[in-house]
Amino acid sequence: MKSKLIKGLGIFVIATGLQVNAQDQNQDQKTMDNILLEEWDGPYSGVPEFEKMKVEMVKPAMLKAMENHLKEIDKIANNPEPATFENTIKPMEDSGDQLGRVFTYYGIFSSNISSPEFREVQKELSPKISEYSSKISQNKKLFERIKTVYKASEENPLPAPEQRVIDLVYEEFAMQGANLNEQDKKRYAEINKELSQLYTKFSNNVLADEENYVVYLDKDQLDGLPESYVKSAASAAEARGKKGKYAVTNTRSSMDPFLTYSDKRDLREKVWNNYYSRGDNNDEYDNNEIIKKILKLRDERVELMGYDNFAQWRLQNRMAKNPENAMELMEAVWPAALARVEEEVEDMQAVAKSEGANITIKPWDYRYYAEKVRKKKYDLDSEEVKQYLELGNLTQALFYTAGELFNFDFEPVEEGSVPVFHEDVKVWEVNDKDSGELIGLWYLDPYARQGKRSGAWATTYRSYSELEGAKPVLASNNSNFIKPAPGEPVLISWDDAETFFHEFGHALHFLSADIKYPTLNSGVRDYTEFQSQLLERWLSTDAVINKFLKHYETGEVIPDELVAKIKKASTFNQGFATTEFLASALMDMKYHTTDPDKIEPRKFEKETLDSLGMPSEIVMRHRSPHFGHIFSSEGYATGYYGYLWADVLTADAAEAFAESPGGFYDKNMAEKLVKYLFAPRNAMDPAEAYRKFRGRDAKINALMRDRGFPVSEEKN
Repeated sequence: MKSKLIKGLGIFVIATGLQVNAQDQNQDQKTMDNILLEEWDGPYSGVPEFEKMKVEMVKPAMLKAMENHLKEIDKIANNPEPATFENTIKPMEDSGDQLGRVFTYYGIFSSNISSPEFREVQKELSPKISEYSSKISQNKKLFERIKTVYKASEENPLPAPEQRVIDLVYEEFAMQGANLNEQDKKRYAEINKELSQLYTKFSNNVLADEENYVVYLDKDQLDGLPESYVKSAASAAEARGKKGKYAVTNTRSSMDPFLTYSDKRDLREKVWNNYYSRGDNNDEYDNNEIIKKILKLRDERVELMGYDNFAQWRLQNRMAKNPENAMELMEAVWPAALARVEEEVEDMQAVAKSEGANITIKPWDYRYYAEKVRKKKYDLDSEEVKQYLELGNLTQALFYTAGELFNFDFEPVEEGSVPVFHEDVKVWEVNDKDSGELIGLWYLDPYARQGKRSGAWATTYRSYSELEGAKPVLASNNSNFIKPAPGEPVLISWDDAETFFHEFGHALHFLSADIKYPTLNSGVRDYTEFQSQLLERWLSTDAVINKFLKHYETGEVIPDELVAKIKKASTFNQGFATTEFLASALMDMKYHTTDPDKIEPRKFEKETLDSLGMPSEIVMRHRSPHFGHIFSSEGYATGYYGYLWADVLTADAAEAFAESPGGFYDKNMAEKLVKYLFAPRNAMDPAEAYRKFRGRDAKINALMRDRGFPVSEEKN
């Protein structure tokens, strides 16, 4: 997720801050004609002018925008009139437009087109952004006004939207130390500043290892690799000045298929080691000492507010409420996942033995032999499936799903009419199918490249709120598909297709928002993945299959028998998938509920996983030194379990659709989906919203059935 400022300040960016002093005054001239500071112009109520942005604009723009926002905040804090929602909270919600625009450009530089030059700017700015954030969260006069409005609302509740906003704003200020004494506030701000620098360093170290470790292959080392992968690898090598070679880059999108198909076990081991050693190479980019510092600072910070550990502080406003509830869910699923891994490894060892390979399955073998088992057990060839998963067709499948459920229509905008930051980015206009009303724009940045962080994510350049005049939403999806050679199709795996739908679910969540105040766009971490995980289910619906899963050459719809194999194999390899995820989620919680003075990351990771019974054939999905979800920011810290929490909701909600008269395209269910689960964002308590949709709380049994695990009535 892109770092961003929530305008109503219900959420603070911990990696942020400002310090305007004499040495910064020479930046003033640079802000005179800085496009990053200007209001967005052009069509669609204004769009970011990505084609004009330059790295040298970032620092002066950020400093000026933070300075201007602090002036807005000071004016609110020093209002001599008694504090009310109208004169305190509402102007807070309406402030910071300029800074929000600057953060949009900053996020693009950080996530999509990073460079050594930008990373230097990022290092300089991160502590300043942190100081800026602290100046707001620790503004005593401002908090007293917020507290006055909050206390008054306890006596005389406000209308629902206003009450939800003041509850969220007050809670976040309190969680950010607004009630501390002055000495502790000072230390709190110092900790945030130091953490911001560590987060930036951690993230850039991982990116450096992704860029620095590339495996170049010769033609005689391509055995087993699909033709589409070979062509992409050749293109990637040529882009790096290695024409005639084949590049396996150090990203999941390149690593995963290589480990699945390469017959060269020694090369699989090398690629595996490169990927899982990111941030852990005992060099200048090693992250282990950074992890120790982060954990100690987080622990010290929450101790100032009287909490036993970071997890206890962080989870109080999540659906789980406390670490014990999160652990209870994970521990309910963990044994079934381990048992399934044992079965999967037995199957793989049998295949290896039948082929004359006298080996013990290692982590770099798991994907390779799992694919062989898949073919043997289900007669399912992943490479055959990919022939029907062409990126253009899948994009149209997204649009179809959005049209059926949300009544959205997607039309490509004329090339050049909307600025983009890279030639790969395409833009679509989103309208209501019936009224023709403009909803927003959708940007897609699909391909991996140097300077782009790995993985897939969604973000907004402009969110919806009535307060801001209901301007069109500007939403984006970002993937890391391997860019094909010229004229070649982009064929992706079933897992990648599910991820494509998943991230589009986030974009639909942005586009369908119907809220009054910006703070209500904020997310609850163990709920915000639910909507996107649910959207994955539409990939395997009959309508999408019959309309869009077509052979890239012949146009033939994917055969029924192949679809049947995919569905039959849907629980295949769930031991691996669940265990690698849960290992990371459990480690996240253990890191944040353990005395940090007792933690040496390498040793702690190994000993903790050993105590949990982690199979030797699998590693964490994100090993600690590159676990950016929890160490490059605070977004998912003690929140990685949230994907599983959200998946309980997902499986339960999917069964509700499956049981309805119209199945996954039931109009009544779609209406409730939008009304209760997408449009409200955080305007409604998530648990209440789900009950309104489902008529009851979610049950874990649906998740266990979904993964093919044994169902126990006690879990109901």
